[in-house]
Amino acid sequence: MQTKKTASVVATEAAAQSALRRGPTRDLSPEEERVMRMRLGASPPRAAPLQRSAEARTDLEIELLAAEIEAHLRWRAHQADTAARAARPQPSRTKEKIIRALRKKL
Repeated sequence: MQTKKTASVVATEAAAQSALRRGPTRDLSPEEERVMRMRLGASPPRAAPLQRSAEARTDLEIELLAAEIEAHLRWRAHQADTAARAARPQPSRTKEKIIRALRKKL
């Protein structure tokens, strides 16, 4: 009985990152390549198009999102305006009378 020796290849992390940076691999499926990139922290090639993970939205969803954003911005502006108004000192008739009386004494 004769046994055949198979050559095993050990790839270092740096070698795998550089191979992934060069471009898409032929030996890996797109899912496997994505997992390897995430595991090793390898960025995709600069010329690679970005993939969309979200599905396209309908016109109604887009309009609803725009309305939500607009309402949120108005709310934040209102909060900032209210905070600015509260920070300003409010005039007080009693305080003014006291200040006038003290000035007359001096």
